[in-house]
Amino acid sequence: MPRNPIVRLVALAALLLAAIAALLLYTPFGRQLWRHEANIALIGGPFNLIDQNGQPRSDRDFRGQYMLVFFGYTTCPDVCPTTLQTITSAMDELGSDAAKVTPIFITVDPDRDTPAAMKAYAANFTPRLVMLSGSPDAIASAAKLYRIYYKKVGEGADYSMDHTALIYLMGPDGSYLAHFAPEATADDIAKDLRQRVHG
Repeated sequence: MPRNPIVRLVALAALLLAAIAALLLYTPFGRQLWRHEANIALIGGPFNLIDQNGQPRSDRDFRGQYMLVFFGYTTCPDVCPTTLQTITSAMDELGSDAAKVTPIFITVDPDRDTPAAMKAYAANFTPRLVMLSGSPDAIASAAKLYRIYYKKVGEGADYSMDHTALIYLMGPDGSYLAHFAPEATADDIAKDLRQRVHG
């Protein structure tokens, strides 16, 4: 141990800090604390958009409901209509439990996806489907909160959009619960939701 009192105090403080770090990192208490912190999913949050009927909608409108949130665009040739059809089939399978679930489609192509275009598109799927658009900034904000990647591809009127194709399941309090990959079936989604609805 150093003889200089100040150096000795600094050395003791360093040892104390090392002991606390070891306690947090390598004991059951520490592992629980760090695991708890790591399990906080930073997905979801407040949004203010416009639905297919031209009405302002926010995330608060869906409190008390499970939400199936999917980002896409109405001129998508394959993934988006296939995913929405899967969600529609899952809602059909849920029967009366579907009243506790709101599927939400948020466009990544607000320039083309006007409320009128989205209303016509929504008619092909479950009547519980809420389709949301808004300004480019509002869409970008919502996409950021849901950790969604999207990018315009090509030029002219026939451009397409690359985008994340996950379905996010959000709880009645708006918190993230799970997500479904593109290969998830209607049975997969309905089974998961039914278990949650009935606790």
